[in-house]
Amino acid sequence: MRRIHEVGYAAMLCLAASAPAQIPPPSAAETAARAAYDALPVTQGSGPYPAIKTVVPGLAEHVVYRPRDLARFGRRKLGVLLWGNGGCRDDGASARFHLTEIASHGFLVIAPGRILSGPGAPPPVPEPRGVGAAGSPPAPKTSTADVLAGLDWALAENRRAASPYYGRIDPSAVAVSGHSCGGLQAIEAGADPRIHAVIIHNSGIFADGSNPIRGITVDKSMLRRLHTPILYVLGGPGDVAWPNGSDDVARIDHVPVVLAFAPVGHGGTFREPNGGKAAAIAVDWLDWQLRGDRRASKTFLGKTCGLCGDPVWKIQRKGYR
Repeated sequence: MRRIHEVGYAAMLCLAASAPAQIPPPSAAETAARAAYDALPVTQGSGPYPAIKTVVPGLAEHVVYRPRDLARFGRRKLGVLLWGNGGCRDDGASARFHLTEIASHGFLVIAPGRILSGPGAPPPVPEPRGVGAAGSPPAPKTSTADVLAGLDWALAENRRAASPYYGRIDPSAVAVSGHSCGGLQAIEAGADPRIHAVIIHNSGIFADGSNPIRGITVDKSMLRRLHTPILYVLGGPGDVAWPNGSDDVARIDHVPVVLAFAPVGHGGTFREPNGGKAAAIAVDWLDWQLRGDRRASKTFLGKTCGLCGDPVWKIQRKGYR
């Protein structure tokens, strides 16, 4: 259950070393794990604002997670989290537990794609397992532009008088995050001046300088374009993204960076109830970075920080004490 709905990032690493090749089909265990995850019921998160997952008019190619009852906010403002899907797939429900949990803490969360997994989703369509004519894997189905399109929509809705989001969004409380291939999209999107915090899950720019994912061109120089604090959440040395993500952390020296990691592998804790520990860490980072929440900052700061004393999770910090 540690592997989420994508073989993209891991397969790309293999293909970078030995293309042309064939992306291996999912094992019986992986297929069963996905089916079990898809069958789990809809959740509303553990935060103070029970959340929903929906598709809204004017943004049909995205999935929106938000508090169900916006009126409960009163004069409070919604923060915004843009999300890059694992595998850069077009399944905006692939991390539904994680994203619903974040929304339940007062965030508008937007993921590109449609609802292709979980209750009510259409039957899965087999994905092409081979590679392109030049030996490259199939191109991702979403782009960084798709991720940022969610922000364009949200800010427009904040200004539109007839919108349910009119005046309810804080444009200074915008973050971007993503898992695996979607984490690369988040790094690229993090250069946007409208972004105020970044979280990268189980990802990192390829340490060998390669670009094995067709349609995505990234290199370590992109890290210099980040202008906000950044959090990496990795699955320990057993995470296929560990060499790349930990190398990113070692290279970043112009903005504060935190690395949180545990031996949970590349799939992280996305399939655990309410997104597991990784979601709780993400919520604290967002509350601290976007809302100045001192309680949330204690997860990361000081000698007795929450992650410092955690029996499973570990922390590394640069730019913080």
